[in-house]
Amino acid sequence: MLLDSPTSSFTPTASFADRLVLRQRRLGHPLCIGLDPHLDRIPPLFRRGAMTHDQPSTVDAVVDFLEAILDRVAGRVAIVKPQIALFEQLGWRGLEALERIVARARAADLMVLLDAKRGDIGSTAEGYARAYFGADAGLRADALTVSPYLGLDTLQPFFDRAGETDAGVFVLVRTSNRGAGALQELAVRDPAAGPKAKGQPLYLHLAAQLADAVAARRGDTGWSSIGVVVGAGETDAARRVRAALPHALFLVPGYGHQGGRAAAAVRGFEPGPAGMLEGGLVNAARSVLFPSGGDTDDAPRWERAIDDALERAIDALGSAVGTVR
Repeated sequence: MLLDSPTSSFTPTASFADRLVLRQRRLGHPLCIGLDPHLDRIPPLFRRGAMTHDQPSTVDAVVDFLEAILDRVAGRVAIVKPQIALFEQLGWRGLEALERIVARARAADLMVLLDAKRGDIGSTAEGYARAYFGADAGLRADALTVSPYLGLDTLQPFFDRAGETDAGVFVLVRTSNRGAGALQELAVRDPAAGPKAKGQPLYLHLAAQLADAVAARRGDTGWSSIGVVVGAGETDAARRVRAALPHALFLVPGYGHQGGRAAAAVRGFEPGPAGMLEGGLVNAARSVLFPSGGDTDDAPRWERAIDDALERAIDALGSAVGTVR
């Protein structure tokens, strides 16, 4: 039986995919809020001192800012995505701040996808997996991004630990950064297919290699807790990856600030039981965190700017997936 109670993100009662999809169906949109504390863009309302990396007051500003963001988005989105690098730049205090933000998100009944893009071999991968998955994890997350480019065997510790703890894993497949195609679009040929077989883009070869792992983690909603990252502007890639991985959730970065449009962002989604497109989450960070009118020291004005940006993203994505709003 699927449960979607207010405490389901604390003590999982279903797979990551089921918990996420049920919440998205209730909300009517797939928006994920990226928690990216770019120090030079934090509004005057929250800034403290020189905002340099080595000052404890900078960490306090980051925490105050992101806690205020969480208060604005709670109940309006299913999940948030902290970018670990922007906390690591603040040293040990930054990681402590990340723990506080994750705890605040959980208290607000928000799921947490940690964007860390981990990828390493053997016991190191196992250490990363233990650090992020499970009730005893040092920095517990509902899901984690990982990189496959040291080989698919490096992903297995993440898959195993995630399976044991009802967590999710998102594998980088076709990203939206400018230089991604130089590697991810390279034509490669599977040696097992024979000498006359045609090559296909590396990202599709990778998707095919993930098919068994994705199928093994399908939940009651039909979606798998092993997902893939496909950029918002990569509409052709989204269609091709969806054909290869019909049950994988997509994490779609590049929406909003990077120019991705709502319809393109959900191009790899599929109709759900109520007709609404589903099958992933679409991340927006700077377009919601740092909107026009938000660079102010006036609290009511800042709140209005955040709320307006949030509603624009929700409305656009809700319309794109076919929600009647």
